[in-house]
Amino acid sequence: MTTLHRRKLEDYLRQRFGRQAELLAFGPIGQETSGRALKKYGYGAPIRLTFRVGKVTKRAVIETMRPGPFGHEHPADRAQALLWDYDSYGRLPRHVPALDVGAFTDAGSLFSVAPAREFFVLTEWADGASYHLDLERLARTGRATKLDRDRTTALARYLARIHRVKKRDPDLYRRRLRELIGHGECIMGLTDSYPRRFNFITADLLRSIEEACNRWRWRLRHRASRLSSVHGDFHPWNVLFRHGTDFTVLDRSRGEWGEPADDVTAMTINYLFFSLRCWGELRGPFETLFREFWERYMTESRDQGVTECAAPFFAFRGLVIASPLWYPNLSLGVRRSIFRFIQNVLEAERFEPDRVNSYLKN
Repeated sequence: MTTLHRRKLEDYLRQRFGRQAELLAFGPIGQETSGRALKKYGYGAPIRLTFRVGKVTKRAVIETMRPGPFGHEHPADRAQALLWDYDSYGRLPRHVPALDVGAFTDAGSLFSVAPAREFFVLTEWADGASYHLDLERLARTGRATKLDRDRTTALARYLARIHRVKKRDPDLYRRRLRELIGHGECIMGLTDSYPRRFNFITADLLRSIEEACNRWRWRLRHRASRLSSVHGDFHPWNVLFRHGTDFTVLDRSRGEWGEPADDVTAMTINYLFFSLRCWGELRGPFETLFREFWERYMTESRDQGVTECAAPFFAFRGLVIASPLWYPNLSLGVRRSIFRFIQNVLEAERFEPDRVNSYLKN
């Protein structure tokens, strides 16, 4: 990432917010805020800015994307993602707003876009605690409170609400399914990021999952009426809760329109993930929240088809949480369970939320 200098940051803020802008403080967001204690890999290192414009103090976040695998090798790859962020964040309810998109020069100057080298997006700062902290507490206590259930309900209702917005575009629906398989951040990018061999995880195993997911793509590609407004990366690290059920979402990703099952599986696989790390199966408070999320979502959305489309999206999310790159400290037993879950869900005709533990068996 380009090194940020106080003077050049302040110059940028004055260009963007007026000559009165004064930079008060800046620095990386700590692990307690960004939630990277369990998750070890990320696409960038966000920087929090505190600045004053006249008598008003503001807080914002500069987000960049570092070079790397997952389709981020070229400057144009990273620019595409960040320009899309700026364009789309404001159209999703509850999403933190984007304030600007710009770029760095080789000398580290920031500006709003022509001799660009690397891009950034500037968003408002959002207060709140990452939802993954709730799941870590549940793992310690083993008990779900009324607030935990209320938050699960709020998240499921939120998805049902945004997914009601539909778009008629069969070509775009097929593109989104194609990207699920071939996008650098999705299935093939993930399988390519695994070591050549990691204990039981072999090239043959990864290839068989890719092939099964592609068969699912052919099963789903005619269901274009399902194309909906989506978040695209709706996991606990991208949800900030404040008091009660008030929350903000972060980091909408990859597509403004897509398959609703993408969002539902992205959140619910984390209830399974945290439960596997504690008990080796879906149990206790995580089973309660998993079931309540699915039941509430299907009641509010009236979308029975989501269970018929979930399998390849669970495979995508499963490849993330089983990854030695993203989660290097998992036990081998948890990784085996995740891969069994992926394989069994891909083999089933449809996903059944009350059969999760059966999907974990050989």
